[in-house]
Amino acid sequence: MSAPTTEIPGYVAGTWVIDGTHSDVTFTVRHLGVSKVRGRFDQVETTIVTAEKLTDSTVTATIHTASIGTNNEQRDAHVRGADFLDVEQFPTITFTSTAVRVEDGEYFIDGELTLRGVTKPVTLAAELGGFGNGMAEGSKVLGISARTEISRTEFGVGTGVPSAVVSDKIKIELDIEAGLQA
Repeated sequence: MSAPTTEIPGYVAGTWVIDGTHSDVTFTVRHLGVSKVRGRFDQVETTIVTAEKLTDSTVTATIHTASIGTNNEQRDAHVRGADFLDVEQFPTITFTSTAVRVEDGEYFIDGELTLRGVTKPVTLAAELGGFGNGMAEGSKVLGISARTEISRTEFGVGTGVPSAVVSDKIKIELDIEAGLQA
């Protein structure tokens, strides 16, 4: 069941592009089972197309793997290497939506995530921040947050690293501000 777009205040159909200055793509992974290591990707390209009917909307994203940062250059270099992301061979992570759903007032974005050449279905639980006016006269912005959890080994990431050292589960969070394109 799908909520009509008229129930979303300020809903605007159109094509939206990420504002990298006001957006974050982050992840959290457990280290040695006792602490959490957080990281982010600084180079992300995202296009959101809000359709007249919300459930016809689409999302595409490309994350540049070399832009990873965890506040530790030695660890970043290791994660960029062949043990984990192998940025030389796999310079991007991509996401392409296959469905946008509304269930019991909750938003979900189903899609295909490709990481290290492996494509798997994932579902993002999404929270609509809303539609509003941008800083430039006449401009419009969209805010959306989403989260999911993946198994790194299912994508071939760090398969030689025991989950007792780096957890298999990786939590991914996105906080996106996007601007409406003319």
